[in-house]
Amino acid sequence: MTGTEVRRVRTPRPGVLVLRAGRNSLRLRPRGLAVCLWLLPLATLAFLVGCATGDYPVSVAEVARILAGGGDAGNRFIVMDLRVPRGLTGLLVGAALGVSGALFQSVTRNPLGSPDIVGFGNGAATGALLSLLWWRGGPLETSLAAFAGGTVTAAVVYAICRRDGLSGHRLIVVGIGISAMAYSFNAWLLSRARLQDAETAQLWLTGTLNGRGWENVAPVAAVLAVLLPAALAQSRSIGLLGLGDDTAQALGGSPARTRLLALVTGVALIGVATAAAGPITFVALAAPQVGRLLTRDPGPGIAASALTGAVLLEGADVAAQWVVPSVEVPAGLATGLAGGVYLGWLLTRHRKY
Repeated sequence: MTGTEVRRVRTPRPGVLVLRAGRNSLRLRPRGLAVCLWLLPLATLAFLVGCATGDYPVSVAEVARILAGGGDAGNRFIVMDLRVPRGLTGLLVGAALGVSGALFQSVTRNPLGSPDIVGFGNGAATGALLSLLWWRGGPLETSLAAFAGGTVTAAVVYAICRRDGLSGHRLIVVGIGISAMAYSFNAWLLSRARLQDAETAQLWLTGTLNGRGWENVAPVAAVLAVLLPAALAQSRSIGLLGLGDDTAQALGGSPARTRLLALVTGVALIGVATAAAGPITFVALAAPQVGRLLTRDPGPGIAASALTGAVLLEGADVAAQWVVPSVEVPAGLATGLAGGVYLGWLLTRHRKY
């Protein structure tokens, strides 16, 4: 057998398959794979329904024909130029939030350790507000400023936590404190802005997919194409953190390095997601939890979290359009309402948090 031949290896644990190619291996759980194969068409259906929903209704069948290259010319403009970019932004942003939440919750070993709770979302919002209110930046400048704001916030949290290690509870407590400071600063920025600028900024702060175009799709798609495989490659090392630092190190892992890489990847994902759609709340918190509930996988569940996040955000956007058809309801409001209920249930179930 050559070193590059792929073979199936039985493991002592039932329900787990290991594919080996030389020194590399990939662990597959049939249930997790089945869940992902179920979530993928669900996300596709949510996308198609979203493209069919709006002030000018288009049937799902017509949307499918347009995506295949046919369809009416007028409908094609509405679908391809207005609704497809919005739907793709929702799927990609939801996937980025789901992966970011999975990374943070695995590193902190706490279901509340999502990036929007520990402050990186508010930090990214601070950068965007500075661009919108002080520098009168356009969409590109605002996106870059949001990404920079999240990165600076992460650097501050890391600098505070570095001496005592990036332990879960310390990271969450420090992150909540930084989040409160960023939120207060954001409120001060809004209070000092002109009324028209403050209204525009406040709409962005709700987190919305309204008016998203192809210029919003491309950056998220590019970053996700690079960081999603990177997150998947870290899955085994991140999973070892749940066994404790001593055990993880004995099994060949490097806990400090793993945490740092996971945090860098998670911050980049939350930064680009916030830059594209504003601070969408609770998707990063709920998607990994729902994904693990479906797959029953004790690991980070990167792929399931990505697909669950995509379904949650796109589904919330479609539901908001259906519930209030005559008003453009930001997707962030829908996820916030649903997420508040979920957070209450989570705190009730996990009383130790």
